[in-house]
Amino acid sequence: MEYLVVIEKAENNYSASLPDLPGCVATGETPEEVVSAIKKAVQVHLQGMREDGMTVPRSSARADYLQIEQAV
Repeated sequence: MEYLVVIEKAENNYSASLPDLPGCVATGETPEEVVSAIKKAVQVHLQGMREDGMTVPRSSARADYLQIEQAV
């Protein structure tokens, strides 16, 4: 399975979330730490969904960069 992970720099750490798995979030002091933490969080989140009889969603989120021209 492959899911889009959004990693954001906060004031004192990094946060990660998955658009396809609302409520599945993690934090870490570095990008590497947050990636490790979100991997564990996804495993726990998916296990909980399965135990609750919920359907695990397929990945549907995607990301792209948008070029914005600055006004002079």
